[in-house]
Order: sequence, then C-alpha cells, then structure tokens
Amino acid sequence: MTPDKTYQLLERELAVDDPWRLDSNSFEQRRYAQMLRLSRNGDIAHALEVGCAAGAFTELLAPHCQRVTVVDVMPQAIERARQRTKRWSHITWITCDIQQFSTAEQFDLIVVAEVLYYLKDVAAMHTAIRNLVSMLAPNGALVFGSARDAACRRWGHAAGAETVIAFFNESLSEVERLHCHAESVNEDCLLVLFRQPTNSSEQTKLDH
Repeated sequence: MTPDKTYQLLERELAVDDPWRLDSNSFEQRRYAQMLRLSRNGDIAHALEVGCAAGAFTELLAPHCQRVTVVDVMPQAIERARQRTKRWSHITWITCDIQQFSTAEQFDLIVVAEVLYYLKDVAAMHTAIRNLVSMLAPNGALVFGSARDAACRRWGHAAGAETVIAFFNESLSEVERLHCHAESVNEDCLLVLFRQPTNSSEQTKLDH
C-alpha cells in the first residue's frame, strides 16, 4: 500500500463516529485492557503514545502518567483525541510521521500499537523501530501491539506483529507476550512488553 493510499484510507476511517469500533467492539476493549496492564509497569514520569486513533487508549493511559506525549500523522486523529481528553492538561500533541519524529527527551514508556504496519515496507518499519528504541530511557518499557503478519498481508500491508517483534528483539528484552484473538479472522493480534537493557553486558548479549 502506497503512502498516499494509506493516508486516504485513514482519512476515510477517521470520518466515522467510532473509527475501527474502538469503543464498541468487545475485542478492542479487551485488547486495550491488556495494553494498559502491560503499560502500568512501575511509575510513569513521561510516556509516548505513537498513533492515537480517536483517543480511546490515550484516555485510559493519561491518568497513570505525569506527562504524555502523543504523536500521530493524522491531524484529524490528534484533534479528536485532544477533544476526548481535554480534561487533562499534561498531554502534549504532535502531528508528525513517526519516521520523522525526533526529540532529545527519553521516555519511561512508549506505546506503539496498530501503527507500524502502515509504513510502506519492512525497511521503513525497521528504521522507525530504531528511532523509537533510541528514545526509550534506560530500563524503560515499550508496549507493542499489532495484527499478525498474515492478517496484515491480507490487508495489503508489508508485515505485521511477528516481523516487528523480531526487530524489537534485536535491541530490547522481551518481558511478556500475549495473544489476543476473537472469532473474526481479522481480530488476531499480539501484544508484547519489552524493556530497555540497563547494563552493557545485557546489551552485548542481545547484540549477539
């Protein structure tokens, strides 16, 4: 799927009241509950959420963080999520492609779910993952979620969960993995909690 087609697809999906049925689908609600459980792994001073859709998970995450930075390529997604979470003042909103986003700040928690498969190819996914890992604080946690490879390829994307998990495992320690699925063939995803190594010996082991 080309970047232009992806952007047009997201525009159409964001035009409806409940895009991706994130508020009305029991599978999505279970998935978010599991993502929140994985995310609440210690005190969260500063979290980064990559891709906010319409703000359903942002609304769940915000009360557990001192600060939240939200990055999304779609201005419509940012505006909908901002309106949904306007009772909180500790959220920073940035409209930007994750491949272009960069900051000197480091995050205690990064959440990236159902986002990376929209990138144009596996090389772009790998580059985005390296970028995210570079912003993760020592001993920081990263929660990743995605439909599985087979589902993503059926949707016209280059790859999904299994491919991306292998890339994250090149530099992070995998702590926990959950399989979320329902009766629909399209409701089949993996959630993974990773942690940033805190010492050089552990990093050396991972590099090899």
